[in-house]
Amino acid sequence: MSRIGKLPINIPTGVEVTLKDNVVSVKGPKGELCQTVHPSIKVSIADGKITFEVDEKNDSVSVKQKQAFHGFYRAIINNLVVGVSEGYKKEMELVGVGFRVSNEGNIIEFALGYTHPIFLQVPKEVLVVTKSERNKRPYISLESCDKQLLGLVCAKIRSFRMPEPYKGKGILYVGEEIRRKSGKTAAAK
Repeated sequence: MSRIGKLPINIPTGVEVTLKDNVVSVKGPKGELCQTVHPSIKVSIADGKITFEVDEKNDSVSVKQKQAFHGFYRAIINNLVVGVSEGYKKEMELVGVGFRVSNEGNIIEFALGYTHPIFLQVPKEVLVVTKSERNKRPYISLESCDKQLLGLVCAKIRSFRMPEPYKGKGILYVGEEIRRKSGKTAAAK
């Protein structure tokens, strides 16, 4: 049994959870999400709590895989419950001379030192806010109820200009520390 899978999930007020044909649907003030659960995991909703158990009779996967599914699906459903009740937020900043960012709705425009601007259309489930103030780094704030989608969008944005270890330039998460390397040194004669 998974230690994480054993923990029940408390359903906050204002969140509605339903289970039908191994599909868990979570509805709350921030949105609505659903997740299909593997048949080897039994999900039960009672007394304001969601619990997960391994189905020992189901022989479709190995015991080790069932234990992995136990913790995995508990964590995924917990992320859905937290997402629809509180939401998730990621903040990024651009470090580099001439790096700029702006948005119009869900289309973000980046100027990252390439010969051309980069445009990215973000899914409608993600709320985008950009700030460019004088003498401050350009800033991007992304909010969504879907943690997985938010992570994918942030990874895509970061892939446009990964932080490099020599000058520290690139797209970083706010508060992230980049391990710096020393450059080439002159050979002693």
